[in-house]
Amino acid sequence: MKESRAALRYAKAILNLAKESGNETLVNDNMKLIVDTIAESADLDVMLKSPVIKAADKRKVLNALFGDKVDNIVKGLFNLLEENKRMVMLEPIAKQYAVIYDYHKNMKVARVTTAVALTKELEDKIQAKIVALTGNNASIENIVNPDILGGFILRVGDVQYDASISSQFNELRREFDNGHYIPKI
Repeated sequence: MKESRAALRYAKAILNLAKESGNETLVNDNMKLIVDTIAESADLDVMLKSPVIKAADKRKVLNALFGDKVDNIVKGLFNLLEENKRMVMLEPIAKQYAVIYDYHKNMKVARVTTAVALTKELEDKIQAKIVALTGNNASIENIVNPDILGGFILRVGDVQYDASISSQFNELRREFDNGHYIPKI
């Protein structure tokens, strides 16, 4: 709990710096890159959380890995986390930044559950559906669940749109169960 409050404070400070320089969207993209890279690399995650590896060495790895891919504000965060010996907080800070950035930009998170990963074309169609349902754009989070068979389930805030095949099968099953179907035997 204490770490998440500290991560939120760091994220707010970074957002304020990014707003001053007009780079909040770029920094948000950088933070997403960091979260995605840590999620894809178990070795990087272990290295950042290791109490044995020195903070200076962790910063060197981050600078080598992200070097010219990230904004100076993010590089400054690496240095600050090294000084405060809080490199373990990099991922929670990056996640918190994305949350408060979306709130700042008045964007909601749309959770889209599909049987397979979304393509860019499908993402665009779903974004259009989100605008039709809510009147606003939203950042899309794709959850892959093969159990829905096909179609998608879209959830934005408290609005849910279920266009999955499994949902349609369940609806048919309910109609047959509640119907007055009389078999001819």
